[in-house]
Amino acid sequence: MTSINEGTVSKRKGKRVKKELRTFATQTIDDLFEKFYHAKLAEGRATRTLHQYKENFRYFTYFLDYKSLSRNIDTITTDVIRNYVVFMKNEKIQFEDHNYKPNDCKKVGLSPCTINTRLKTLRVMFRFFVDEDLIRSNPMKQVKDVNEPQEEITILTVDELRRLLDVPNKRSYSDFRDYVIMNLLLDTFLRISEALSLTANDIDFSAKVVTVRATVAKSRKSRIVPIKNTTANLLKDLIKENEEFETDHVFVSNYGEQMDRNHFRKRLKGYAKETGITKNVHPHLFRHTGATMFLEAGGDIRHLQMLLGHADLRMVMRYTHLSKQALINQHDKFSPLNAVIGKLNKKRKILR
Repeated sequence: MTSINEGTVSKRKGKRVKKELRTFATQTIDDLFEKFYHAKLAEGRATRTLHQYKENFRYFTYFLDYKSLSRNIDTITTDVIRNYVVFMKNEKIQFEDHNYKPNDCKKVGLSPCTINTRLKTLRVMFRFFVDEDLIRSNPMKQVKDVNEPQEEITILTVDELRRLLDVPNKRSYSDFRDYVIMNLLLDTFLRISEALSLTANDIDFSAKVVTVRATVAKSRKSRIVPIKNTTANLLKDLIKENEEFETDHVFVSNYGEQMDRNHFRKRLKGYAKETGITKNVHPHLFRHTGATMFLEAGGDIRHLQMLLGHADLRMVMRYTHLSKQALINQHDKFSPLNAVIGKLNKKRKILR
């Protein structure tokens, strides 16, 4: 009987025996991150997602170096990652690398949301390492997200929106462009990254809709969003203004380059300051505000889900924060007591 060489073929014909797990104990996490990054690049992940992978990996390796910990992959354990969480909560300074941030913004301890965002990249990365047989066990498996308090998100009032829209000088190109962006965000609930990625070809003026391409949508699924006539006319005017630039993008800088969201965020804060609005005004606030006003006006939550581009209805609830006055009005209108004692609830003389 012919013997079978160890580590070659098993008793079942043609099936190879896997004697040991392929490990890269001598490799650093940097080596494996390169494999992870190129795999995600090959899968067609969005540019923003790839950038986030790099940034969050950089934050983690900064922690390893800061604490004089090894970058060898076999030394990165669950305890190391938990220590990283504690470091972010109790030691890391917010905006530490931002030279132009005022000192009063540089507080100790990152927000739970920021910490969980950074952990999300590590979770995806280590899961990839396990799936590719690059490590034996996943150190992230036992690491839980930091509890995020569900704080009520402030939205803009109608008066504040009117004041904001009244600030830009419509005779100035950059101000008019910002005015169009604000109108579009409020009308469509688009994310700022989706809005700034729009090209002229994404707008169907006859059907009055804009298409959010799958390549720029956060969900990686394209969707069609209606626009009002006023928004369509503003977009037409802006596109006409852009004719001297060699670009298809709708929102561009004074030099014809695609508008940067951080630049718009700064300009928006400037408008808010000029109006005296003390709330933290940022582009995503238009999405929160628009979604809330849509529901308050009687809009259907399923339709809102389609407009926002969320597959999970639970995600839609995070974007809709009905104002207290709206809740009071709805309760007053639909309370069961209206049917039970409504007819008796009249002014009457009390006998003494």
